[in-house]
Amino acid sequence: MISSVNPADGSSHEVVEAFSREQLEAALQQTAQAAPGWRATPIEQRSALIRKAAAVLRSNSEAFARMMTLEMGKPIREARAEVEKSALGCEYYADHGAVFLADEEIASDAGRSLVAYQPLGTVLAIMPWNFPFWQVFRFAAPALMAGNTGLLKHASNVPQCALAIEQVFTEAGFPGGVFRTLMIPSSQVAGVIEDARVHAVTLTGSEPAGRQVAATAGAAVKKSVLELGGSDPFIVLADADLGSAVETAVASRFLNTGQSCIAAKRFIVVPEIADDFVARFKAAVEALPVGDPLDESNQIGPMARHDLRDELHQQVVESIDQGAVAVTGCAPLDGPGAYYQPSILDRVRPGIRSYKEELFGPVASVIRAQDTADALRIANDSDFGLGGSVWTQDIDQGEAIARQLQCGAAFVNGLVKSDPRLPFGGVKNSGYGRELSHHGIHEFVNAKTIWIK
Repeated sequence: MISSVNPADGSSHEVVEAFSREQLEAALQQTAQAAPGWRATPIEQRSALIRKAAAVLRSNSEAFARMMTLEMGKPIREARAEVEKSALGCEYYADHGAVFLADEEIASDAGRSLVAYQPLGTVLAIMPWNFPFWQVFRFAAPALMAGNTGLLKHASNVPQCALAIEQVFTEAGFPGGVFRTLMIPSSQVAGVIEDARVHAVTLTGSEPAGRQVAATAGAAVKKSVLELGGSDPFIVLADADLGSAVETAVASRFLNTGQSCIAAKRFIVVPEIADDFVARFKAAVEALPVGDPLDESNQIGPMARHDLRDELHQQVVESIDQGAVAVTGCAPLDGPGAYYQPSILDRVRPGIRSYKEELFGPVASVIRAQDTADALRIANDSDFGLGGSVWTQDIDQGEAIARQLQCGAAFVNGLVKSDPRLPFGGVKNSGYGRELSHHGIHEFVNAKTIWIK
């Protein structure tokens, strides 16, 4: 049984039966049988179906948004925005997929030579709960557009979202088996990766999960893409527009109740503005409305599960014991829901848990640098490398620092975010491979050289 539990009050509102072995086998076989026909479907038809999926998303936006909120606690306004972003992602690949997949003519010693981009086959996607629609569609839209079939193993706390996504593709008119949701526990994932009917795997999730998936895929010699954790630096230099920097700091750290891989987590400030930044940051964080995520006025909802909240609090408590200063919050909220106060830790330094570890919840860590060079050093002193940002009115300096940040996406005076037009992914322990843009659609194709005399 897979239960759907509302983290706002702990109530169980849906229970889904896990697949039996026979059901899993039937799903794998259906997808394998659908693969040749989908691969042969003209790209114009694939594009039209993906565009219809966008329309289905929009026509059910309110129901899908409410589903997300009830299953993992996302504030309802953000849930609606996630549905819309998923629809935009589908439309982006419907508009541009044919161009991205067109044969690439290359001059050589042949009479004619080219690169043809052909689908790999069936791709297994192991997806997380924090963006339960967008994370799936940013994989599915390019993978299906390229002619691959898809299997989804979603997080166990969002089963209704998982089933709803499969229904989106069904309602849009995709042939049966082209996209299937597998209602299985994590213990069965390795067997699916190893199955000969699966040709590649993508995972968005934790570093330990990524290591396991990479090892299994590697042993089976199958392509994998990993988007793992992040502890993004947010560098504020002496000449930064502090008003804009603080406003974006709050948005970046506390979006989705702080449960985002690419949220700013380490706020690295230079001495000239450190106290002013922390004071403004504190005032803004303390003004954030917290409560029922279905209430339009609330910006902070519960964390997705009670155990996640408890793990976060343990990191905070130990960080304070090790010398970090609690500026505001830093404790769970009373009541039945998995709520945690929007929080700031100041004077975080090496040897403190929050300096090195990812805090996956509404807690910001402020690290005080000696100067600009030290701020860059601290930013790169991390096992993670997903995103990062720098705040300065000297644009040339900002770009120079952005180029030196060890991450997959560096922003100057802006919120780090995913955009269908730009590649997304990390380096170091944040994973490998890219999603989105033409880079993302090329991850799961065979770039085949064709040489003709």
